[in-house]
Amino acid sequence: MQGHYMSAAAKMWASTHNDTLAGKMSAVVDALHACQQQAANGGTGYLSAFPAEFFDRFEAIQPVWAPYYTIHKIMQGLLDQYTVAGNGKALEMVVAMAGYFGDRVRNVVQRHSIERHWTSLNEETGGMNDVLYQLYAITNDQRHLVLAHLFDKPCFLGLLAVQADSLSDFHANTHIPVVVGGQMRYEVTGDPLYKDIATFFLDAVNSSHSYATGGTSVSEFWYNPKRLAQTLSTENEESCTTYNMLKVSRHLFRWTKEIAYADYYERALINGVLSIQRGRDPGVMIYMLPQGPGRSKAVSYHGWGTQYDSFWCCYGTGIESFSKLGDSIYFEEKGSKPALYVVQYIPSTFNWKSAGLTVTQQVKPLSSSDQNLEVSLSISAKTNGQYTTVNVRIPSWTSENGAKATLNGNDLQLASPGTFLSVTKQWVSGDQLTLQLPINLRTEAIKDDRPEYASLQAVLFGPFLLAGLTTGDWDAAPAAAISDWITPVPSSYNSQLVTLTQESGGSIFVLSTANTTSLTMQPRPVGGGTDAAVHATFRVIPQGSSPKKTRKRRHLTNGTSTTEPTSAMIEPFRLPGMAITNSLTVSGDKSSASLFNVVPGLDGVPGSVSLELGTRPGCFLVTAGAKVQVGCHSGGEAQGFLKAASFARAEPLRRYHPISFAAKGARRGFLLEPLFTLRDEFYTVYFNLGD
Repeated sequence: MQGHYMSAAAKMWASTHNDTLAGKMSAVVDALHACQQQAANGGTGYLSAFPAEFFDRFEAIQPVWAPYYTIHKIMQGLLDQYTVAGNGKALEMVVAMAGYFGDRVRNVVQRHSIERHWTSLNEETGGMNDVLYQLYAITNDQRHLVLAHLFDKPCFLGLLAVQADSLSDFHANTHIPVVVGGQMRYEVTGDPLYKDIATFFLDAVNSSHSYATGGTSVSEFWYNPKRLAQTLSTENEESCTTYNMLKVSRHLFRWTKEIAYADYYERALINGVLSIQRGRDPGVMIYMLPQGPGRSKAVSYHGWGTQYDSFWCCYGTGIESFSKLGDSIYFEEKGSKPALYVVQYIPSTFNWKSAGLTVTQQVKPLSSSDQNLEVSLSISAKTNGQYTTVNVRIPSWTSENGAKATLNGNDLQLASPGTFLSVTKQWVSGDQLTLQLPINLRTEAIKDDRPEYASLQAVLFGPFLLAGLTTGDWDAAPAAAISDWITPVPSSYNSQLVTLTQESGGSIFVLSTANTTSLTMQPRPVGGGTDAAVHATFRVIPQGSSPKKTRKRRHLTNGTSTTEPTSAMIEPFRLPGMAITNSLTVSGDKSSASLFNVVPGLDGVPGSVSLELGTRPGCFLVTAGAKVQVGCHSGGEAQGFLKAASFARAEPLRRYHPISFAAKGARRGFLLEPLFTLRDEFYTVYFNLGD
């Protein structure tokens, strides 16, 4: 965790140059330096939160959990403090650590064998090869290069070298960092084999082992290729694996400029990284990202992160991931003809120093009703400089039909999806490049080549994976065109949302669909972001008025004359297209849905409402403890009846996200929202689109 903090702090400081953060991270390095100099360590360079005896066990192939994994994090954090934050003391500390562990590995090989050392690598060692190759690139010390290569784990990289997808049963997050280290070996030595290894690896994971989020692993391990249907559970997509897969794709993009790697980065960033933060709760990350039907992030969070100290490693990757959200938006190609690659659509400003330009990217916020993603790049130039090229990614998920690009209002010939739009000119202040990219709904099959699972499909809106709010039902009702069974939720629907409450015994209760098919009263949830809040939110849909339904009536408690509002259907928030029936159950058959007259509350409390059945004048929805039933008013009931038939109309506990869709299901409707927006609600990301 401490190593991740140093990496995260360095990267966040590089973005903000915040003085408080600079002071904190400098103090951490100073404190660790003091630890490293302790007499108990004999000035050997050893630095760790656990005794060196753990490495005795590691080298003797005795049980001990991953000491090198944590050493890698400390070394990487210190190296980032040097390369990103400019702390020279941190580099000295990393060099000292490399010297200590180099001696240990050398002793194992000399006293036993290289095979003994390789056997020890079957324990998780993190990215030891990665950080040591980085160190070699700085020091040019051959000892660092040799030690890095000794952590390359040939039994794993060798399989990839012969292009064998034998990932099954390998611990995913043990081995992805080894591939990243192999990529650094290619960078510092030019050995093309390691480029080929990384290329094959990412292709194998993407084609056979990844979910629609871009993430991978089940219970931390890889499963059989193209057999993911039976892996859907709470234990999918360890967050650390997504963190490391982004590194793999970033390197490959830098080397090749292939759009596929940038597209993957976008998918994994939006749906994998952003989704591990529970809603907008700052600093609250989850370890696994559930993919099974009717699962919740709350299960992952409470089931792992609060019980096992060892899983703070994934909170470490979490804080580091959120410290570098600006990573990989822009890539610069240096040389006699500088070029800029705009790879991700994230509002940001880039100071392109070598070209004397500042590029400001703005992205129009999306809603489900939008048919285009709109991006604009504004240029500010210090001087009239050289001719340079700006390349903007045209993602594979868009289409040519309806796409548009302009430069200062003049149309440009737009490149095809999966390529770059390139504009070369002598840029001046005020230049503006705009893109209009069609964004559509689509389905994507789970990676499973067995015919019986061909109907399991995820739904995406451009790069956004949509999750359906459900506790387990995943049978959809697809039509020939996706627009026939999935429709946008207009933002105006938010004004029709309400939570209905009652007070009893000093506690607040809410009308809820927690029993799925019928109404009940439940304790008021603390706030939004929970499944209880979803169940306690309703959409009141006006149905118009008629002479029979709009009439003068005496208020049943104070005798004043009122005019009833228009009748309405009541739709549970989580069940679009369905409504409350006369028997107070939920149905998708509109003919059986009840029309309720929403009238002033029978209890006479200002602002309260009562729900009168349109087909049974004088009969109301009333509560009796947790039970909700129909009660008819005869005029002589006690105050208890009037109170039980009256509700306070509170602010809705849940609102529609701007990107929300209603999908038709075989037995119910589904509300679809981007996975990354959810906190603790129950959801599914794969639907059964069978007949």
